[in-house]
Amino acid sequence: MTNNLLPYIQDVLSNMPAGWLSTTTHRLDIYEEKLAKTQFLDQFEALYNLNNATTEALDKLSTAYDYIRLGHPLSCVLEWAIAKQNNLKADNVISFASKTTPILAVLRKNSLDNNATKIYHIGTLPTHFDTEIIKYIYGYSFDLQQIKDSSMIPSSDASTILITSEENVGKIVIPAYVDFHISLHGELGSVLVVNGAENENYVAAIQHVRRRETVAMTPADSLIALQSLVSQKAVIIVESNVQADKKAVLKVIQNITNTTITPLVASSGLSIQYAIMMGLVHDAAINHPNKAIKIIVPPNCYGGTNDQARRVAECLSNVEIIDLLVDGDNDMVQSIDTVLAQIALEDAVPYIIAEIPTNPRVEVPNLIDLKNALSQERKTASGSSAIDPVFILDQTFCPNVHFLGEEDILATVRTISFASGSKFPSGGKCTAGYCVGNEKTTALMDKIALHLALCDNEATDLQYAILAEQLPSMNQRIAGAYVNTRDFVNFITKELPAAKINFVSEVLASQGFTPSVFSLDLPTKGNTPEEKEAHKRELNLKLINLMITKIPNESKFCVSYGQLKGCYWTIPATSTQGTTKEGDKDYIVRASLSPNLDLDLHKQVFLEFVKSI
Repeated sequence: MTNNLLPYIQDVLSNMPAGWLSTTTHRLDIYEEKLAKTQFLDQFEALYNLNNATTEALDKLSTAYDYIRLGHPLSCVLEWAIAKQNNLKADNVISFASKTTPILAVLRKNSLDNNATKIYHIGTLPTHFDTEIIKYIYGYSFDLQQIKDSSMIPSSDASTILITSEENVGKIVIPAYVDFHISLHGELGSVLVVNGAENENYVAAIQHVRRRETVAMTPADSLIALQSLVSQKAVIIVESNVQADKKAVLKVIQNITNTTITPLVASSGLSIQYAIMMGLVHDAAINHPNKAIKIIVPPNCYGGTNDQARRVAECLSNVEIIDLLVDGDNDMVQSIDTVLAQIALEDAVPYIIAEIPTNPRVEVPNLIDLKNALSQERKTASGSSAIDPVFILDQTFCPNVHFLGEEDILATVRTISFASGSKFPSGGKCTAGYCVGNEKTTALMDKIALHLALCDNEATDLQYAILAEQLPSMNQRIAGAYVNTRDFVNFITKELPAAKINFVSEVLASQGFTPSVFSLDLPTKGNTPEEKEAHKRELNLKLINLMITKIPNESKFCVSYGQLKGCYWTIPATSTQGTTKEGDKDYIVRASLSPNLDLDLHKQVFLEFVKSI
């Protein structure tokens, strides 16, 4: 039926649900993690076999992947269509918004597996591909050779990558002896094809790089690629106002964060975090050669942050992860003080990643004590001055709070702040994230900018346009969402006093910490701790299912927050803490409210839940 492929894809593009282009969040009620992508594509293939491309049928398909950055309906359809045209498995075709990260993905696995890599390229390499930095800082080894023709590629025991630039999307000719073919598609990104059954063990590792260090080809760009595939003509890029949009975005980020150094904007929160990580590793290699690097990270923080830091350490022998206990009975400041004292004795380089407020317990440390702990001069075991820490602050919950300005609390501590753009910055309209630094981080920000460019992870033109539109109203939306959240929290406290609610105090709110997220530890019952835990987990799902069933237009079983409208519910242990160690997971309910929702209806349904238990 492949002769029907292009007409069918054309029908899909004409009839696709609006959410395929605009939604950055996934619904957990129609998503099974172990069947990510395959479930969507199995159902999509069934529709293809029936020649059914109605909007209604497409809208009923299961969620593709768990996050838009890893994949989404349009990237999956693009990969499936390319695979179909070339008699390949859909899993073996992987699209990227970046042109260099697919190369790094193969190099990473070969480095960990101790496999040799040969890279051949016809035409130019991606602009910022820097051989020396990739070998010296990332620790990847490879041979690189430019060729005029793919027939020049010899048989080899090494893992072989071929990079070509393509004007059209679709038909791919993979020469003999090539294990990985990467086709570059200009502003759209790239498509990587894993060739041969013997290389299929790379697929999961490459997809995990896409999940943690970059993003899939974006929905808008996947649509352009699919249009090229259907028309069998060169990709047509729509003109944009990216220079003006970028200038506006950088200016408003500076205003919001009270900073003067030029911010950096990436394709996602984890893209900017990866640039921060590798930029700091690079800085340490220059300024503290041969010294150990300690990345200090809370074991129960957002799973992507946790996982990515550990992935960096896995690749570099001089990098180690140190757990930072921040929630519940543990005090962040005390934990930082203890850890930094030990690292000072070892004369190592300390990089601390922390969320303020914490996720999901929504706790804020004493900021004066935090500043003092980070500023304290410490000595090594030999009595020399220890290396001062860099504090990497995830401000996604409260991106409006000033930490970095000349008069702000962390002005004198080397601090980099970042935020995930799919939350408040874009109102859920795109994934682009950003980072800013205080005056003490100028040299660090230069290194971060270098690695953001090397990984080709800067925000796309459309992402800049969306941020230019949405960022100016962010603080206003944060204020409105907080009012609704405080109202709802007060209501729950009154109607279900036995529940434990994690939310900021009125005192913290008066200091500017006004998140729209709270977590709810529901009252439970049972004769043993196991029975109580099992019952609580049942109640968690009962509450969420009631909300999304009774208020389907506003309440979503989803991990996001900072959206323009609606209310989002999740259980961190099964979503945002997906890769966290089991003992550190939180099986509680996390809810987030927007400035625009029917709060009275949410209260009414919550009261119904209370009466049912």
